Formats: sequence, C-alpha cells, structure tokens
Amino acid sequence: MDPLLIGLAIAVATVLVLFSGVSVAIGLLLVATLFLLIFDGPRSLEALPELFYAELNSFALLSIPMFIIMGSAIASTRAGPDLYEALERWLTRVPGGLVVSNLGACGLFAAMSGSSPATCAAIGKMGIPEMRRRGYPAEVAAGSIAAGGTLGILIPPSVTMIVYGIATETSIGRLFLAGVMPGVLLVVLFIAWAIFDTWRRGAAATALSGVRYTWRQKIEILPRVVPFLLIIVGVLVALYGGIATPSETAAVGALLCIVAAMVIYRMVSHRELWLVLKDSTRESVMILFIIGAAGVFSFMLSSLLVTQSVAQWIAALDVNRWVLMAIINLFLLVAGFFLPPVAVILMSAPILLPIITSAGFDPYWFAVILTINMEIGLITPPVGLNLYVINGIAPDITLRQILVGSLPFVGCMILAIVILCAFPGIATWLPTAVMGVAL
Repeated sequence: MDPLLIGLAIAVATVLVLFSGVSVAIGLLLVATLFLLIFDGPRSLEALPELFYAELNSFALLSIPMFIIMGSAIASTRAGPDLYEALERWLTRVPGGLVVSNLGACGLFAAMSGSSPATCAAIGKMGIPEMRRRGYPAEVAAGSIAAGGTLGILIPPSVTMIVYGIATETSIGRLFLAGVMPGVLLVVLFIAWAIFDTWRRGAAATALSGVRYTWRQKIEILPRVVPFLLIIVGVLVALYGGIATPSETAAVGALLCIVAAMVIYRMVSHRELWLVLKDSTRESVMILFIIGAAGVFSFMLSSLLVTQSVAQWIAALDVNRWVLMAIINLFLLVAGFFLPPVAVILMSAPILLPIITSAGFDPYWFAVILTINMEIGLITPPVGLNLYVINGIAPDITLRQILVGSLPFVGCMILAIVILCAFPGIATWLPTAVMGVAL
C-alpha cells in the first residue's frame, strides 16, 4: 500500500481517537499499535516497550520536572499578585496603564513559571477584578490576561522549547536564547495594542484616574519580587555561560525557588510543600508520558515509510520556500486549535525539521515560529486552554467575551510571525552572538 495513503489513514485515525476524549498519550499508543499490527504484523510490537523506555532514557529530560517544580513553587505563592501590584504602582499614570501592567506582569511571571495556565491564574485573579473596577470592559480585562498568559511557552525557561529541543536534537540553550527577542517583541506588540485600544475607546481618563502612589509605596514592594527575578536571571546566565547543563541549572533553580518561597512567603507547612511536589509530579508525568508515546508513534511512522514519503512529496512540490512556510504555518495553526503544544511538537517536529532545513530555514528560528502558532492555539477554540482558565477565574465573563477580547492579540501574534519571517535575525541574532554559529 502507498505510504502516503497509509499516512492519510493514520492522520484520520489519530484525529478520531483524540477527539473521542482519550488522553493524548494513550491515543498515540493505540494508533501506533494498531497500524504496526496491521501492516508489520505482531512481531513488530515486541520492540514497543524498549522504544518507549529509550525515548525517556535521557538526562536532558530531567530539566522538564525541575523547571515545572520551579514554576509551581512560584505559582503557589503571592509572587504573581505582588508582581502585578508592583507594575501597577509604577505604570499607573500611563494611558492604559492597568492593561499594560497586566501584560508586563504576565510576561515576567511567564518567564518565572514557564506555564501559560499558571500565568493566567496568578495574574488574572487580581488583575481582572481590578481592571473591571476601574471601568475597563470585561472582554478587555479577560482577553489581555488570556493572551498574556501564552507568553509562558515562548519566554525562557520554556518547557515547550525543551520538548522541541529533545524531539529535534537541537540545543536547548540556543532555543532559549532564540525565544528571548521574539518574546520581547510580542510583549511590545501586546502593550502597543493595549495603549492604542485605550486611546481608541476614549478610556485614557479612566486609565489615569487611579490611585497615586508615592515613591515609598513603589519601592517597598520590590523586595518581594526581585529575588525571583534574580533567580531566573541566574539560571539563564549559568545556562548560557556554559557553567552548567540545562538539567543542572533547572535543578538549582527549582531548589532556590522553593527556598525563596519559604523565606519570603513563609511557605513552610508540609501540606504546602507537598502540594507543590504533587502538582509538579502530575504535570511532569503527563508530559513525559506523551513524550514516550510520541516516540513510539514516530517509530511507527518511520517504520511504515510515512515520514520519508511525506518529506519527499513536499520536496517534490517545487514551490517557493515561503509558500511552503505558509502551508506549514497553516498546518501548525490548525493543529494548535485541537491539540496541546507538547503533542503538536512531538508529532510534527521530527517530520517538519528535515523539510524546513532543506528549504534553507534555520531550525531555531522555526522553533519560535512553531511556538507562536502554539500560543495562538491556547486562546482559540475548541481547546483554547487559557480561555477556560480565565472563565474559571471570572465565571461571570462568558467564553465569547473572553474570545472577543483575545482576538486582537491573535492579530498581534500573526503580525509577529510576519515580522520574524521578514527579519529572522530577531530570533537568530542572540543565539549566534552568545553561543556562536550553530554547527
């Protein structure tokens, strides 16, 4: 049977299985097992346990639970509300300052936690009620937090980038650096839209009518958030400076975040510490289970020659490389509507990487493009995880209002992709400057 037809059947079966409500990892294992059994026979199943174990037998994977513990320790404290309050005190006189404060807090908290849902929850619990109290429309309050939360998977340290690096065997440190400038670009675009939208709505007076803060009030809150920011900076310096591996820096960062949470926020009870470790373990196991299942799924695609045939078919299209990139972006965008970022990366990156490199695109630049597409998926139905997180925080705001408020920021993300396509150096300059030219 033609491998392309087998690939089409696999795609249809995968969509049907995942839409049935089965978890991503179980769904991938079921599809892989079924097609190997049909086309390669029962003996092909003997290698599956070993393949699953081999996919997880990597020291680099240790960085995933460590960074998750690091983010969970921060998210379990008042670091998010304090960060929001600090920015609100410093930016209260800026037009649209409250929205800008929320977006800035989302960007910084995303860098600390690396988690989009945690960012939405931490900043949204305080930011949304305050914005509504100041007269901002419900959709603006909810949409800005939902969009700001997506920055968690781009701004380093990012679990999504770690998964991409493992799936494509690329440098995690270089991937982190590649996400810095695009992350700043997105924050700037989000803030620019917030200020313009405030002016467009004639809400500048509302934005400037807040409480005035003294210099003492502005400075007194900084000691509660600066230590966490210093930990993040220290982790990144150790990683990029070649002092330690990603796994080692993640472990030290996790320990320091737990210590900071215990010292600054008095998180000393066994119950609080156990909750951090329990939540981190649950999320880590979910991601690692998907990674192992995706390894088996990739083996099945390769064994049935689907991966090779798809790559050859795309290469034979003989289209302009930017048309090819537009097609890939459309595919990633649609996939992100239905699947979580980790699943999309593990399923698509091994197939797409040879294609984009043969077309002359930088794999680290492509990682940023892929991640921004995944960010869009976090605030668009039907999955739209951040939409549901915000709805849980503010149940009186409908999903439709949250979506309407998020759509302008989707436009900002699409604009960011266009800018990165026009100026790829935004993503590639910093990794090259710090770590040299990739081999």
